Formats: sequence, structure tokens, C-alpha cells
Amino acid sequence: MSAVLNNAAAADADLQHRALRFLTAGSVDDGKSTLIGRLLFDSRAILADQLDTLERRAAGAPIDLSLLTDGLEAEREQGITIDVAYRYFATKSRKFIIADAPGHEQYTRNMVTAAAGSDAAVVLVDITKLDLTQDEITLLPQTRRHSLLAHLLRVPGIVFAVNKIDALDDPAPGFAKVAAALNKFAAEAGIEVNAIVPVSALRGDNVTSPLAADWYQGPSLLQVLESLPAAEEAHEGAFLQPIQYVAKEGEGTGHQPRTLWGRVAQGSVRVGDELQILPSGEKAIVAELRKAGETVTNGEAGQSIGLVLDRQLDVSRGDWAVTPGSAAPTQSFAATLAWLDTEAAQPGRKYWVRHGNRWVQARISAIEHKLDIHTLEEREAEALQVNEIGHVRVELQQPLPLTAYVDNRVGGALIVVDPTSNRTSGALLVR
Repeated sequence: MSAVLNNAAAADADLQHRALRFLTAGSVDDGKSTLIGRLLFDSRAILADQLDTLERRAAGAPIDLSLLTDGLEAEREQGITIDVAYRYFATKSRKFIIADAPGHEQYTRNMVTAAAGSDAAVVLVDITKLDLTQDEITLLPQTRRHSLLAHLLRVPGIVFAVNKIDALDDPAPGFAKVAAALNKFAAEAGIEVNAIVPVSALRGDNVTSPLAADWYQGPSLLQVLESLPAAEEAHEGAFLQPIQYVAKEGEGTGHQPRTLWGRVAQGSVRVGDELQILPSGEKAIVAELRKAGETVTNGEAGQSIGLVLDRQLDVSRGDWAVTPGSAAPTQSFAATLAWLDTEAAQPGRKYWVRHGNRWVQARISAIEHKLDIHTLEEREAEALQVNEIGHVRVELQQPLPLTAYVDNRVGGALIVVDPTSNRTSGALLVR
């Protein structure tokens, strides 16, 4: 029994200290890039030549830390983040992968891309943009939108960083009002908040070192991030693996085993297990398992493995290997749709959707309602405009083995592509 408890504790510790993937999001000029630059600067993750370049450009003035992430020329010229910029740093106790997501509405799709694989989201709130004379603070639309998107995309950890507290003579009452507004919004939206922390990305207050102030006794932003667990694929439940590549081994004629490669999305598999291939529905026994060039006896969620079956089946890229009877292909489903295209989502219009590694044609058969990000009320809608979120029904040309997004992020997510422009138009989350 003690061995089991020790193994469980070791697994929890490993999960706690795995590299944390987190994104920063918020409105334009909230200080996202500066905050990341501050984390890199204070953790000494800046190369010497980068630091020299920034110091020369500053010409004696304070270093502009946002230039560490705004790497595109257009970003530097406009002073906004356009693309998702990934950066890496480490402390004595944790490694981090940061995604600096754009704040401008035009680039919301890039924020969705960053959120899809993140363990946490740091949503910045610029305290100088809010009317602190109100008894109840009104949050900016982008703060609400980015928080809702992170919540819909099942980002496990949500942290609000109230930035630019250095701009206020007495930040204590202002921070208290903003924190109350954020807690109220989160409660109404069903968002579980891990922390609300005051920071000054420009000056470095409460970013890596705790704030020396009587009105705030909580942790610094870095201390919060170090304590958050990294998300992990579900090891329990039915086996679920999208087939990415089918490799045929050997040359010549006769029986040659084929290896079905893919990253396990859920559950585990062992040699001797029976699996079902979807959408064909055919079944076979796992004769051999391969991982990183070696033969293994088992594989589990999060690992890339190769399946060798005991008989030849017609399997190709885009199929799924599952526990028999655990999933049934469907051609009609309900979903939450986050629309990212400037051309509105219209019922009846045909699109391409990608589920796992398979592309199929689809159409939106109905828009049930859209979500008002200001009031969180459901409103009638005949179309979804850019950056709007709604509940829809979708019909597929071919059946797909879908799972609810709340149960599995791989099996329950689809991207929508406009067949005319080839633009990524939206993200579907199966309900």
C-alpha cells in the first residue's frame, strides 16, 4: 500500500514540476510583451548580445523590455503584438514556456491557437484604462473575451494580473475594486480563478519578487506560476488515438506489418488489447507496440506510439483507434463555435473541418444563439460575426468519432476552414 502511495505522490510531484506552458492575453497596450520581457530579464534568460542591442537602442534610457517578444518588424513599427511569440525561461524550481498572444481583436485567432495547448492563462488588466471612480468597475470587452475563450478552450489555470499599479498614487482601493469586478465576472461565467495579483511590468513590482506593501500580502506572479500544475492528458477512461501516419516496413512481397503511428489522446493500451478502428468499425488485437524506435509492452496518454495489429486492416491517416464500443461516429452534433473570420458564419454554408488528422466537409445547420460577452446572456442570432461566440449545430458529410470537449480536448475539437479563402475561420468545441 505504501508503495502505491509513494508512486502516486511521485506522479503528483512530477506533474507539479513539469514545464508550465502559459499564455499572456489582454487588450492592446496592457503590457503583455513588457511583462514577458520582465520575466525573462529578472530570470536572467536574456542572451548577452540581446541585452547589448537593447541597451544601445535605449541610449541611456530604461530598456524597452517589450522588444524581446515583439520580433516582427510590423510589430515594432505599430507597437502591437501580431503573431504568437514563444519564449522560454527557468527558475530554480520550474521551467516555463510562454506564449505572448495578440491583444488586438483582429488577431484573436492567434490567441485561440496559443490557448489550445496551454496549461494556464495570464490575463492582463490595465488598471489605468478602467474608471476607478465607479463603485462597480466595468471590465474591458477584451478582458472578458479572452477570459471566456481561455475557459471555453479548457485552459486549466486562469490568473488575472492587474498591471500598471505604479501609475496610481494609492493603488490599494483601485486594486480592490478591480479584483471585486473580476471575481464577480468569473463567478457569473463559471470561471475558476487561481489568483488575482497586482503587478507593474514596467517597474517589476510583484512580478518575480513579492510586493512590499501593507495592502497586499499575497504571492508574486512568478510564485503563482511556480505553484500551478501542468495539464496532463487523461490516463483513465477508454483508449483514444488519432492515426497520424501509417508506416509499412520491409520490402518485397508477402505479409509485411504496418505500424499505425499517433499521439495517444486518452487512456492506455497494452499488447493483447482489442482495438476498434473508426470510422470502419473493424476490430483487431494489438500484436506489438513501438515507441521511439523500441518495442514496448504498453503506451499511455501523451505518448507517441506505433500500433502493430494482428491482422491487416484498411487504415489510413485520419482514422482513430479506440477501445471497442467507446465511441460511435456521428454526422450531426451540437458545438460551441468561436468565430474568427471577418466573413460571418452563415447557416447552410459549406466549410472544411479538421478533426484529429482528418478533413471532411461540413455545414452549419443552425445557430441556436450567441453569447453576449458583456452580460453573458444568450441572444438570438442569424449569423456569427468575427470574434463572436455561439452555440451551433453542425452536419458532416462523413461521420466522425467525436467526444465532448469537456471530456477530451483532442477528440472534442475541430477547426473550421473557409474552402474559398483557405482561412482558419473558427474553432468548434463539441458539446
